[in-house]
Amino acid sequence: MGWLTRFLGAVAFLAVGVIFSPETFGSKSDGGNSSSKLGIYLKLAHLLCYSTAFGTTLWVTFIAVIIMFKNLPRHQFGSLQSKMFPAYFSMVGICCAVSVGSFAYLHPWKSSSTADKYQLGFLLSAFAFNLANLLVFSPMTIEMMKQRHEVERESNIGDEVGWSKNVEVAKVNPKLKAMNKKFGMIHGLSSLANIMSFGSLAIHSWYLAGKLNL
Repeated sequence: MGWLTRFLGAVAFLAVGVIFSPETFGSKSDGGNSSSKLGIYLKLAHLLCYSTAFGTTLWVTFIAVIIMFKNLPRHQFGSLQSKMFPAYFSMVGICCAVSVGSFAYLHPWKSSSTADKYQLGFLLSAFAFNLANLLVFSPMTIEMMKQRHEVERESNIGDEVGWSKNVEVAKVNPKLKAMNKKFGMIHGLSSLANIMSFGSLAIHSWYLAGKLNL
């Protein structure tokens, strides 16, 4: 995943450059970018990347993870998540960065309305929360999960579906109880960042709906 992180960083720097110096990339400060051929391409890039980020976040957060947790042995579920989530946060982060850059180009800060500036802020928030998950919370969660798996194997648990055996063993195993508490805190922060990202993207969907002529 190293190349994805580097690519995400490059796209992020480009997006920041477009926000703070759109004229460098050919954007007009009067906002007259949307009717040009480049403007149409950027609208398409924004729409595709935004919809990919929003749809992926919706699917993973509220459907895929729940189904997997309810049907896979817990250690198998955890191992799958440790491979899936870095890719998930990388892809959504890249899509958010492209959305930020294209939106900032099409709506230069100096000539943007207050609503446009708020929307840029929401897109930036979605990107920032995903970046925090990719670089901070997700690696910490995965590492703590691996440590907890080792402790659980010593107690011959982890091959079952659900939390029932973990809760029972934690009552008589102080080490596992402490690890559960630490894992819960880190995982909670990761989940909160993911929900905040989803919320920011959802707010932007309302903005886009107001722009459509169907």
